[in-house]
Amino acid sequence: MATNTEHDGADGDRGAPSRLGRVLFGLGLALQASEDFRDMDDTVEYAESAGVPLPELAAPFASGMMVFAGVAIALWRLPRIATGAAVTFLAVVTPTMHDFWNAEEGSGSGDRLAFFGNLAMLGAALVFLREAFR
Repeated sequence: MATNTEHDGADGDRGAPSRLGRVLFGLGLALQASEDFRDMDDTVEYAESAGVPLPELAAPFASGMMVFAGVAIALWRLPRIATGAAVTFLAVVTPTMHDFWNAEEGSGSGDRLAFFGNLAMLGAALVFLREAFR
């Protein structure tokens, strides 16, 4: 009987993506989101300035969702829910919160950098989402 060793990790997670890749990606998401909790007032204020409805509820919910998603991806637990949460978050937040194209000239460089960083993470999250449904 032939086996597909490409997806057989040392931990026996048949079909799970690279352990190192998912740990790095998941921890990156979780640690980035945990920074929002360190200064939630600024996070809420930033969300409010972007026109997010109910920012005092949406900001902590979104940050908590990303901490959960990141940890779950790193551990490859509930991968469909975790990767779906990461994709949803990044797909909504990236163009909403980092719309550098609407910034005043010369003031959108931070948002531009965040946008492209989130775009790269969205691409990775889509790959992990596909793997979760294999």
